[in-house]
Amino acid sequence: MDYRLIIFDADGTLRYCTVEGQPCPNRAGEWKLYPGVIETLERFNWAHPGEETGVGYGIASNQGGVGVGYFAESTAIALLEDTFIEAFGFSPAEETIEICPHVPHSGCGCRKPEPTMLNRLMKLYGTSPDHVLFVGDRDADRKAAFNAGCDFQWASEFFDRDPES
Repeated sequence: MDYRLIIFDADGTLRYCTVEGQPCPNRAGEWKLYPGVIETLERFNWAHPGEETGVGYGIASNQGGVGVGYFAESTAIALLEDTFIEAFGFSPAEETIEICPHVPHSGCGCRKPEPTMLNRLMKLYGTSPDHVLFVGDRDADRKAAFNAGCDFQWASEFFDRDPES
């Protein structure tokens, strides 16, 4: 399939937390990229919103740690920007990082598996769901892609890594 936009989950997809027993990083220095992320992403001709050629990009990440008070929303965004820069090799364009800062099970409309974050990124790029791939590691990611009407691929397949890593 010829995708015009590829959206990535962050935790468990692009990066992992280096603090034992902690599912997501709460501050700088608590994460690393999975092996193979940089090499895989280097194969694409990435396009910023509004550019005619290339593949659009985005991150859609539930960040419930904000809602429970582990860190500020600005910290969550900064950590995702740092992750993006290390993974892609350039700074993300404005509005290409979407987060849900709400507490899990709050019933908000933006937390995956709801499609709101994916829909916002599709609107930003002006593309329809049939030209979008969402890459993630959890069933909520898969369901969000289904709810948005776009394709889904497991991170382990996209990055060609062992699903247990």
